[in-house]
Amino acid sequence: MNKIVGYLILLSFLAGACSRSGNGDVSEFDTVIYQPRHADRFRILGSDGRKSTVIEVRNPWQGADSVVTRLLVLRDGEREPDGFEGKILRGDAQRVVALSSSYVAMLDAIGEVDRVTGVSGLDFLSNKNILSRRDSLHDVGYDGNFNYEALIAADPDLVLIYGVNGSASIEKQLDRLGMPYLYVGEYLEQSPVAKAEWLIAVAESVGRRDVADTVFKHIEERYDSIKRKIATSPISRRPAVMLNTPYGDSWFMPSSDNYMVRLIKDAGGEYVYSENTSGTSLPIDFETAMRLLDKADYWINLGVISGFDDLKRLCPKHLDCKVVAERRLFNNDRLANRGGGNDFWESGVVYPDLILEDLAKILHPEIFEPGDTVLTYYRHIN
Repeated sequence: MNKIVGYLILLSFLAGACSRSGNGDVSEFDTVIYQPRHADRFRILGSDGRKSTVIEVRNPWQGADSVVTRLLVLRDGEREPDGFEGKILRGDAQRVVALSSSYVAMLDAIGEVDRVTGVSGLDFLSNKNILSRRDSLHDVGYDGNFNYEALIAADPDLVLIYGVNGSASIEKQLDRLGMPYLYVGEYLEQSPVAKAEWLIAVAESVGRRDVADTVFKHIEERYDSIKRKIATSPISRRPAVMLNTPYGDSWFMPSSDNYMVRLIKDAGGEYVYSENTSGTSLPIDFETAMRLLDKADYWINLGVISGFDDLKRLCPKHLDCKVVAERRLFNNDRLANRGGGNDFWESGVVYPDLILEDLAKILHPEIFEPGDTVLTYYRHIN
């Protein structure tokens, strides 16, 4: 009898051991370990007793409906759960290919830009670390014209990608090569702080979410602090702001819920084309542009215009506007580089607090200390 009891106990132990060492089920990843406070399109899931996590991205391109992509980051030798559908990263990514300059900035913000082994459009980047290593980095090209030899040479553990009007064209080739990838959809967020919050998702893929959380909280708190300063200051009026310049025969104006429009409002300004509530940029004719410029107190984000001579050449019909005559013109190209890249769209995505501070200094210099007029991303065109 004792032998039988002992045998049954042994079987019970072995069965339990097998159960504990099994893969488990994908449904076990039901614990939300990071729910964004501002971003709408990602979250990070975990499972009790596991170090592995799942980065879940919802509708990662324009027009996507009910599309969900998942990246499972396996840690501590854990195996993928049964039924998992998505990409698998075995261990924190040590080598990363970034297909957008903003992803480089996110990794730089958490001190992990050294992990970048490949980029898209090296000449357009502003990051000093990347530029100092340009001879050893691999430029993998652009959407529709990727250099797959360079991609293979970069030997990434993970590729950070994006979709525009559908899944990324590189996706199928990455699947063939067995390279895991993570969709990063920060450009779809309209809130400036929400865009920055995507650095948490990127940081999770390299095992530095704790660092990213600290960095992001500082950005979030500083943005709110500047916004409160403007809201509680005795501002006499909210100046009207005109955006952009002609592109061909059209002048595109963003929607009233656009990223830049939110920054303008938070900086104490008013967008001159608030009637555009379409959710997308719309072209206006030159008569409408002239009417809006006549209303504007400031004209910002002037594209390729680097000086007043450019303005005279490209916008000769608008030189008599009051905003031009009074030189209330500011472009967001102070940190543009020779290759045509602009750090406003690189690190500015991660640091909306610095952009907000620039705009506040432009629109309401009276609420800052005398002499505190240094701008980070903007410059005065006179």
